[in-house]
Amino acid sequence: MTRQCPPPVPESGFPLSGSVLAEAAVVFAVVLSIHAVVWDRYSWCAVALSVQAFYVQYKWDRLLQQGNAVFQFRTSANSGLLPASMVMPLFGLVMKERCQTAGNPYFERFGIVVAATGMAVALFSSVLALGITRPVPTNTCAISGLAGGIIIYIMKHSLSVGEVIEVLEVLLIFVYLNMILLYLLPRCFTPGEALLVLGAISFVLNQLIKRSLTESQGDPVDFFLLVVVVGMVLMGVFFSTLFVFMDSGTWASSIFFHLMTCVLGLGVVLPWLHWLIRRNPLLWLLQFLFYTETRIYLLAYWSLLATMACLVVLYQNAKRSSSESKKHRAPTITRKYFHFIVVATYIPGIVFDRPLLYVAATICLAVFIFLEYVRYFRIKPLGHTLRSLLSLFLDERDSGPLILTHIYLLLGMSLPIWLIPRPCAQKDSLGGARALVPYAGVLAVGVGDTVASIFGSTMGEIRWPGTKKTFEGTMTSIFAQIISVALILIFDSGVDLNYSYAWILGSISTVSLLEAYTTQIDNLLLPLYLLILLMA
Repeated sequence: MTRQCPPPVPESGFPLSGSVLAEAAVVFAVVLSIHAVVWDRYSWCAVALSVQAFYVQYKWDRLLQQGNAVFQFRTSANSGLLPASMVMPLFGLVMKERCQTAGNPYFERFGIVVAATGMAVALFSSVLALGITRPVPTNTCAISGLAGGIIIYIMKHSLSVGEVIEVLEVLLIFVYLNMILLYLLPRCFTPGEALLVLGAISFVLNQLIKRSLTESQGDPVDFFLLVVVVGMVLMGVFFSTLFVFMDSGTWASSIFFHLMTCVLGLGVVLPWLHWLIRRNPLLWLLQFLFYTETRIYLLAYWSLLATMACLVVLYQNAKRSSSESKKHRAPTITRKYFHFIVVATYIPGIVFDRPLLYVAATICLAVFIFLEYVRYFRIKPLGHTLRSLLSLFLDERDSGPLILTHIYLLLGMSLPIWLIPRPCAQKDSLGGARALVPYAGVLAVGVGDTVASIFGSTMGEIRWPGTKKTFEGTMTSIFAQIISVALILIFDSGVDLNYSYAWILGSISTVSLLEAYTTQIDNLLLPLYLLILLMA
């Protein structure tokens, strides 16, 4: 989310070079911090990747400005290749380090595979940009080739044959998803956002296929997340392709949509989940949700908050209907109501029952995506109603046919819960700053971004160079997150920071600076970077 101080300054659609350099400086600071902590051949690969991504990012920016980027990307931001390219590699490195400390060799190797996959996907995006740039950028090609050669050489001698095949499988899925989804969904992503989102989906899909073909044992909640994510993506691809050839707004198409949703859910998703967890998925889910009295109370509390969120949407739309302006948009403070609601949702879940929060967030993600399908395809009877209700809360980042900001908000809050391998996250291995890892989304988005936006838009006077973000907003964001950490220490007895206050302050400040300069989806990017720094 953005914050703006009056009077507004017109923009050309692309950030000034100074803001891009500042964003790159923040990302380099994160990369070097992780490199200093890990300090092995894989972290050197991350440094090499960041250098080549920095150079290639400018080629992507020029392609976007000239309209030669093959696909239609979101035009209100720069390419964002550098910050997006580093997320998976850095996360893989810190996962490897933490699982090595915890004595879990399986997840240690898994972290290396995650890092290698992220590097492969980022290198592919770089090669794509260089391949369509005219004239051919000789110097950038040389730098990219050198960095890519170093990475490939090190990974070739570090990964087993099976791991190399796994990386190549993810890369192949990523290429196909790029061709399909970026064609079907123009202007929904920047190149960096596409790399991050589609790279993650490709990795999840490959993991699900791999585990489905082997007799792998695992926690049912992990399989539940994998199946739900892949099922919703496949549903979207299926209906997007289908409705190219037929009108989705008719009653016949709407009935067909609902019938096929039931067929896909009952005939594909549930049997797939049954195969993985070796039990009835519906019975398992009911038993899981109502297993303890605490879970029943949490579910009732979350239902109340969901009702409040719906009432906010209805009330704001009623105000728009009664106002004279038909182009009325909800102000920034109104949109931040939902941030307060999700903070009130996630904190009790993190404190009292993280597995329940894990599953509930997965269900909520499926509901959000399904409702977006209904809105996008104008499925009767709710399609047009959802279009009218949600149009009030659009901002400049919803420039494509999809409305994704609320889904990104959910992902940003949930990813710190979903991504941590629980065998490597026992109480004795989560001391210091790592104890705050589950709260990364709450701190970065729920508290930091919200406070920065409110104070920056109401009291901000001093802008950061090249942006609409304000110094006052960033400082209040850092202060609010520090206060939140103190409150977490008071109310969550499982958190022991162990005198790692300097690293926590540095991590929060770094991510707050990234929020000030990035033009990417901060709901998604900021929690991931704070997660990486806290895990290190």
